[in-house]
Amino acid sequence: MICRRNSTLALASLALNALFAAVPAQAQDTPTKVLILQFEKAAVPGQTQNAPKVRLLTSMGEIVLQLDPDKAPKTVENFLTYVKARHYDGTVFHRVIDGFMIQGGGYTADMQLKPTRSPIPLEASNGLKNLRYTVAMARTGEPNSATSQFFINVRDNASLDAPNPDSHGYAVFGKVLSGTEVVDKIRVVPTGNKGALQNVPITPVTIDSATLVK
Repeated sequence: MICRRNSTLALASLALNALFAAVPAQAQDTPTKVLILQFEKAAVPGQTQNAPKVRLLTSMGEIVLQLDPDKAPKTVENFLTYVKARHYDGTVFHRVIDGFMIQGGGYTADMQLKPTRSPIPLEASNGLKNLRYTVAMARTGEPNSATSQFFINVRDNASLDAPNPDSHGYAVFGKVLSGTEVVDKIRVVPTGNKGALQNVPITPVTIDSATLVK
C-alpha cells in the first residue's frame, strides 16, 4: 500500500514528534522512538574549494556533498570515517518524505540495520541552518546519539534549527554541491510501510558507493 506524505503531513508530524530521526544500531527503530532530521536549500557559509567532498553514487544518479569541517568538525570527521570504511556502500535511503527530507545511511536494501561506531556529540549550534539541499545528521531523542544516518533536506526546515524543536536542534554539516536534480527524483518516489518503518521507498533507492572526491 503506497503511503506518500505531502509537505503538510510532514510538518504536522514534525510538530507532534519533534521529528523522526534515525535510530543508532543500539536502539530500537520504532515510530514512537524515532526523530527525523530535515534540512533544505541554500549554500552553507564558510566553505571553500578545499572543503572535503563526498560522491554518492545512487541507483537514481550521482550526488556530491560538500562538507564543512570548520563549522562541524566532529560531525564531518565522523561522516568521513564511515565513508572511508565503506559503511555507506549498499545502504539505502530508507525514509523519504516529499516536502521534508530524504534519510539514509543506516539500512541495507533488505532493511537490516548496519552496526555503527559510538555516537558523537551534537554540533547543532554551529550557525549552519537547515536549508534546502543541506545535509544533516539524524539522531534519536537523545541529543548526542547520531551515528551513521544522515538526511538531505528538500525544503527549508527552520523548525530543526537549534534550539528548536527540542531545545537541541539538528546538526547541519554540509550541502549538496551537485545532484540536486537527483535529490528531487528521490523525494517523489512511491513509499510504503516495512515492518516498524514508515515512508520506505517501494523500490529501494540504494547508495551503491560513497567515496571521498580527490
